[in-house]
Amino acid sequence: MPLRSHATKRQVRLGTELRRLREAAGLKAREVAGLLNSTSTQISQMELGFAGVSEERVRRLAAHYACTDEAYVDALVAMATDRTRGWWEEYRGVLPPVFQDTAETEHHATFLRETVVTHVPGLLQTVDYARAVYAYVHPGLPESELAPRVEHRMKRRSVLVGERVTPYETLIHECALRVRVADRDVSRAQLQEILDQIERGHATVRVIPFDRDGFGGAGISMMYAGGPMPQLDTCLRDAPTGVAFIDADAQLQQLRTLFSRMQRASLAPTASRNFIHRLAKEL
Repeated sequence: MPLRSHATKRQVRLGTELRRLREAAGLKAREVAGLLNSTSTQISQMELGFAGVSEERVRRLAAHYACTDEAYVDALVAMATDRTRGWWEEYRGVLPPVFQDTAETEHHATFLRETVVTHVPGLLQTVDYARAVYAYVHPGLPESELAPRVEHRMKRRSVLVGERVTPYETLIHECALRVRVADRDVSRAQLQEILDQIERGHATVRVIPFDRDGFGGAGISMMYAGGPMPQLDTCLRDAPTGVAFIDADAQLQQLRTLFSRMQRASLAPTASRNFIHRLAKEL
């Protein structure tokens, strides 16, 4: 099987989990290679996500590593054998890989939780709002590059509609709701879109008002994607070099706690809906 020229974050994650199992068993790559009639280099390529791995090999490795968590092993097998070619594949080579990785992560999530402070969440943005954000952040971006970015963002909303709706909860700071990324009409339409999504039951939205005491999370934005079990969760956070995909247990636990703290600082869903409605009327 030829090596992949680019491993997706999902493929990398599978390799990371296999490496963690090996290290927990106290084994070196060269010690495992013989089990698969392979080499230590090929084991490393598999653990980096550049080499595929079959169901039979995943199960053999898990047994060799004395992993008895059947649900966890089944989840790894599902990752290894998944051949989904989602809508995001059409943007490969058109947009940076992080766009496809983000969409794929959301597609496979069992639930999504998001916190935003300065912008409306991407999954709830209108076309005009998204276009204004991208055009501002990337001044001079030609239409040939701007259009697919906006189009991709709109297609990400597919996780909130159809037969398989992913449970989605977002905490939006009042700042994000008030900032006008374009003009009054775009802002009014954006607030109405959020209200429509709430009405359709596609999103649970909670607002963090400016006047909340003791809220120190103004610089925190993240998308938390639930896996089939907690140890396979992933958190996406903005970083200086782009989007960081976080999967270390200690960090995930910290981020779960952080989300709960921010949730406690937010209004209840009904009060949040009324809050957004009042802002829309002010416009």
